[in-house]
Amino acid sequence: MTLYYEEEGALKLPLNGEKEARRVIEGALEYAECPYEAEVNLLLTMNEQIHEMNLEFRGIDRPTDVLSFPMNEYEVPGVFDGLEAQEDAFHPETGELMLGDIVISKEKVLAQAEEYGHSVEREYAFLIAHSVLHLIGYDHIEEEERMVMETKQREIMKRLDILR
Repeated sequence: MTLYYEEEGALKLPLNGEKEARRVIEGALEYAECPYEAEVNLLLTMNEQIHEMNLEFRGIDRPTDVLSFPMNEYEVPGVFDGLEAQEDAFHPETGELMLGDIVISKEKVLAQAEEYGHSVEREYAFLIAHSVLHLIGYDHIEEEERMVMETKQREIMKRLDILR
């Protein structure tokens, strides 16, 4: 797996962000039984920057914890059949499935870890697992979709032994 990791802003999370991200992304893709090597872009940023992105791309005028930008369309969430037919789904040089981009607010990671009473590592990992599910076609707009996603998030976190 290729992870393009970038961090902006002076604030640092008290963990090895790149190493933990790689572990969670790989664990989530293994859980989803992704048959391909994959590529993911991850940007850790600040509330101000993610607020701008949230407004620009979603029309929501406030910072958020995580944004996901999937590269591919999935007829059925988490089903990788048919991706070969999609133009630009795979990197032309590496052959890796290009999943898309994840953007995380470091300030939100710290605040939500405190708010929910768990570790920074747990919050960071949860946001990445949540986002990977978005990158492979899952959503939570409808109640049924939300329940499916929440179950998958819990199962991924349990497999990674990152508990509340």
